[in-house]
Amino acid sequence: MATKRLKRPRDPVQLGKLIGDIATGQIEDRVEDNRNPAAVALGKLGGEKGGKARAEKLAPERRQEIAQKAAKKRWSK
Repeated sequence: MATKRLKRPRDPVQLGKLIGDIATGQIEDRVEDNRNPAAVALGKLGGEKGGKARAEKLAPERRQEIAQKAAKKRWSK
């Protein structure tokens, strides 16, 4: 699995210290990803086809109802 970078703190002083520690080699700028690669691939596969499959399954009238409800909610503010 791919490795990720450390999360950067919002506090400028802490960020400066982290950058200094990384530059001097006291801390390595990587966090190991411990997720199961098979589970990640399976989740990605389902996410890629989920919305498209749902749209194909819905009747045009139902899709229109959903869109109208969303537009009403969006513009009711």
